[in-house]
Amino acid sequence: MYTLQTVEQLLKSGIDAELLCFPDSKIFIEANRKGIKTHTSKFTGYFHPFEIKKIAGLIKQNKYDIIHSGASKDLWLIVPALKISYSKTPLLLSKHMGSYIVKKDFMHKWIYNRVNYALAISNVIAKNLVDTTPLLKEKVLLLHNGIDTSVFDPAKIDSLKVRDEFGILKDELLIGMMARFSPGKGHEEFLYAAKVMNEKYNNLRFMIVGEPSKGEDEYFKSIKKHTLENDPHSKIIFTGFRKDTPEVLAAMDIFVFPSHAEAFGIALVEAMSMGKPTICSNSDGVLDIAVDEITSYLFEKQNKESLSQKLDLLIQSPQSRKNFGEEGRNRAMQMFDIEVFTKKLIDIYRRVIV
Repeated sequence: MYTLQTVEQLLKSGIDAELLCFPDSKIFIEANRKGIKTHTSKFTGYFHPFEIKKIAGLIKQNKYDIIHSGASKDLWLIVPALKISYSKTPLLLSKHMGSYIVKKDFMHKWIYNRVNYALAISNVIAKNLVDTTPLLKEKVLLLHNGIDTSVFDPAKIDSLKVRDEFGILKDELLIGMMARFSPGKGHEEFLYAAKVMNEKYNNLRFMIVGEPSKGEDEYFKSIKKHTLENDPHSKIIFTGFRKDTPEVLAAMDIFVFPSHAEAFGIALVEAMSMGKPTICSNSDGVLDIAVDEITSYLFEKQNKESLSQKLDLLIQSPQSRKNFGEEGRNRAMQMFDIEVFTKKLIDIYRRVIV
């Protein structure tokens, strides 16, 4: 999704962009549906002579100004192809996730030496790149992910639609989180805080948006079981997967982002763009997004008591909720709008064009 969005933004900015992807993949199908020019490769491993030769021919034929890789593994296809085609085309790498594997052996040095710049989506990913790859610090640039703040705009979205769907009363505060059901996303801390707050207040509802990924059904079942045991008054709503993210966020009064470790946090940016006051764990990529006591309350990650205390502060203060929401919307538009992202990316492209 993010790759397609980037290609669309480049095309919209008057830059010819073509996509290299795996044949018959979801990205291939969607790109063709959108009319994006695509090339395909069945490169699946770290050494595939036929595919390398094929891409080398493509590079030689089209004389690209820039090649931008969306995954580090693809460098094992692109770098050899650049070498055998004798191409000096600048190569960029976007890095969206950290790695626990140190890659500083001879072969990785040979591969990464061909990268002009690596673009990290947050400071924690930038540090991870320097720690785990042969890239020098000056070859790592920060480029935050972006969202369309004109889509995530509270002025355009009906805040009552989802509230009416789930029977949320006008005088009830709806507190929500949005994440796939996976260990480390903070569901346990969220449910603990919900239990504590429901014992103190009688006008709260809680909403968990998302579904389990493949292989995570047992975790999902354990969360549902825990909820049924501790939520006798049905104060907690499980929505499952939702496509109407702006409408779901519009319904919420407070958004909680309790993830233990996150490279960035698109859902958090979307909530801020929707003008929602937020409570977030003080970890990793979250620190690039939220500002403590300005847009959000930060709590100590994995500390359910800390989350409960910060949530209590926000429940008690309508003024803080209003201020945090306004500041969050402003920050999202200034720093994380897709147009801001695109301008920064194009500026980087201009810097590296030979």
